Amino acid sequence: MALGKYKPLLDAVKLKGGEVFATKSEIIGILAYNLGELTVSEAKKLIEDAMEEGIIEETPDGLIVHVDLIQDEEQKKDILGEMVEYIAKNLGISEIEVLEEIEKLRNRYGNLDKRILAYLYGLEKGLDMARFKDELEG
Repeated sequence: MALGKYKPLLDAVKLKGGEVFATKSEIIGILAYNLGELTVSEAKKLIEDAMEEGIIEETPDGLIVHVDLIQDEEQKKDILGEMVEYIAKNLGISEIEVLEEIEKLRNRYGNLDKRILAYLYGLEKGLDMARFKDELEG
């Protein structure tokens, strides 16, 4: 799932036309049968994970999928991808090499967000990372 772990939930919300589902079975049915994006067991696991992370909330009205949380997560991933691409292009190395260097920084700086580590790596290599600063602060 290149666009993110919870993208199938966005597709399920779009198909249903709303963010409230009556039961877990309804979401599983949409994910596994209507959309065919996941197997039943994958759909169950995705729902479990989403509930643990607060993306799906169980209420008296049913299960609410918090689309805004999924979209926020997607945006975070997009900025990381943009930074990695920018760094790789400007340094003349592959994106995989950039990601490997970011992992090395994690060893030095601890468990910081990968977006911050990518930003620091770009700065360390003398690149102008100003265009990413606002998005990281937001």
